[in-house]
Amino acid sequence: MRFGTMGILLLAGALLSGGCGTTSSTQEASAGDDAQEAAQVQTGPVIVDDNMSNLQLDQPDRPVYDSYLRQERHDKGLAMAMPDLTPYKPEGEKIAYLTFDDGPDDVNTPAILAILKENGVKATFYLLGKSAKAYPDVVKQIYESGCAIGNHSYDHNYGRLYQNPAAYLKEMDETDAILKSILGVRPLITRAPGGVVGHFNKHYWDALKKHGYVEHDWNISSADAAPNHPVAKDFIDNIQSQVDSAKAPSSAIILMHSSSGHEETVKALPEIIRILREHGYTFGVITPMTPQPW
Repeated sequence: MRFGTMGILLLAGALLSGGCGTTSSTQEASAGDDAQEAAQVQTGPVIVDDNMSNLQLDQPDRPVYDSYLRQERHDKGLAMAMPDLTPYKPEGEKIAYLTFDDGPDDVNTPAILAILKENGVKATFYLLGKSAKAYPDVVKQIYESGCAIGNHSYDHNYGRLYQNPAAYLKEMDETDAILKSILGVRPLITRAPGGVVGHFNKHYWDALKKHGYVEHDWNISSADAAPNHPVAKDFIDNIQSQVDSAKAPSSAIILMHSSSGHEETVKALPEIIRILREHGYTFGVITPMTPQPW
């Protein structure tokens, strides 16, 4: 609405300065181009500014990235700590955040992206640095699709990750560097492999905030990584039962996987999207202002 109003003001100004009831086609084209360009700015990713002061957004579907690595921010004397943000949770609105861990691969991740595009849905992909290095073109596809990318460690090695907060941050740095080498930007969102329960303590949370990261677990699981080889119908039934519940969250962060071996997740995804829409959910991507799942 802001840009429509701006276009009207520009047109009115042209009429007054020209002293007549019409404006030139050149002026009209210029105003239209300005409005179109502004609209494109509003729908693209947000690149965090030097002071990390532009993260309080009013749109849940715009990914957020940083053009600096953590060490680069430190060396330049730029803001590093994540500011306090008001979670995006508008009254009466239900938002589903589809999240896919452990990718990318060159089969299931592209198949998921195709389904998301067909359904007009954006999602969040928490990527492993090792896999991103192996499939840089798929990383670019995720980014160019308008989906969000998060940091899921280098290779999911609990023994290294959870020695202490410094070890966790080291893996974030390693994966960030790989992602920035591919995209020119790196994410501010992370997901702890296996989730934070049993892995994080206060020192991890403090370290993430100090160094500009936000972690999000999930509050709905497809259980597509269960050890008993579940199939697509199992994932669909899992999600159906959770959104049918009277306790279904209005901000639903849904855990799935996009790596090799998760072909059943690909099969289940169209029906999962249909069920969520049937229950009144729209779709967003994880950003620093996304509400925590608990």
